[in-house]
Amino acid sequence: MPARPSLLILSFSPIRSDPRVLKQVELFRDRYDVTTCGYGDAPDGVVEHIEIPRELRAWVDDKLAIATRRYSRAYWGMQAVADAKTKLAGRRFDGILANDLNAVPLALSLEPRFGVHGDLHEFAPKEKDDDLRWRLAVAPFMRWLCRRYLKQLTSITTVARGIADQYEADYGVTVGVVTNAAPYSERAPQPVHAPIRLIHSAAGQRYRKLENFIELMKDAPANVTLDLIVMPNEPDYVAELKALGDGVPGLRFRDPVPYAQLVDTLAEYDVSMVFLPPTNFNLAHALPNKFFEAVQARLGLIIGPSPEMVALLEQYGLGAVVPDFSVESLRVVIAGLTPETIAGWKTAADTAAHALSAQAQQQAWVDAVAALFARA
Repeated sequence: MPARPSLLILSFSPIRSDPRVLKQVELFRDRYDVTTCGYGDAPDGVVEHIEIPRELRAWVDDKLAIATRRYSRAYWGMQAVADAKTKLAGRRFDGILANDLNAVPLALSLEPRFGVHGDLHEFAPKEKDDDLRWRLAVAPFMRWLCRRYLKQLTSITTVARGIADQYEADYGVTVGVVTNAAPYSERAPQPVHAPIRLIHSAAGQRYRKLENFIELMKDAPANVTLDLIVMPNEPDYVAELKALGDGVPGLRFRDPVPYAQLVDTLAEYDVSMVFLPPTNFNLAHALPNKFFEAVQARLGLIIGPSPEMVALLEQYGLGAVVPDFSVESLRVVIAGLTPETIAGWKTAADTAAHALSAQAQQQAWVDAVAALFARA
């Protein structure tokens, strides 16, 4: 075995802009010979990058195979899977870190010398369980992937304890947790602005109900403003939001910024609203990037009663919990904001920034990958 084991980080995502996968690259590139395989350009510091063309989908095009439950044919027929399989043919790695369920079968098929660690970013069988068609057609395929492949993994992590518990209960596997914590940022809390500056950044997806924030601002106190940073995941929905928000006092849509600039951008504000109605299983158990990015930006937090977030917010005194997911209850919390309260939240975020940084949260990845190579 060479002095530096070879590690393939496999992800059907644009790795340079995928915060979770980019953290893996940065964590392991100085420890192992890291090769990446995914969309887009090579991340910095890797030995090699195997690029999957952006136009190739990492999802099933063969609807007949899904409908007739020929799931093996459906999986191996995915355009991105087929492309990556061809490009990786004949390559042998000491270990593989497979991101998300759709990368797991391919990673296992490559037969790395010492095993595959699977990092599951969501609870895949309930990813879109708010959609009846998805529950009927796609969920059985996801469950099949879990039943067939999860027990073949050497180790598994996911993003939150509630999701880990569900995988363990349903599939009899042991799952560790690596949160979506942001890298530590050295900065001091900024004074509270007048008016108070609120921020919400999100993927532009209809099931997130971002129109709630526009409804909030139609009758918000005059001493608060809200900026929305919305990614164009569903362009029609984002266009609807902007039309709905046109002319609403104190509301502004701000263009998305690169991930590397996000914490600096957030630091211009006072409070981040990480308010995610539990429209599906994964949102009910959400512990998202934006929670941790707010801490590194030294902001206060306003969240709904999402159990994973509530536990950390209350442990460190980071902000306020809205008692339910209604706009009315959110409006009451906003109306009660004072500069003194927010300043206290910002100080609490500064105190918690080391403990809630990516550097402090990633030990489960370090241990899992080291354990792969210890099998040598």
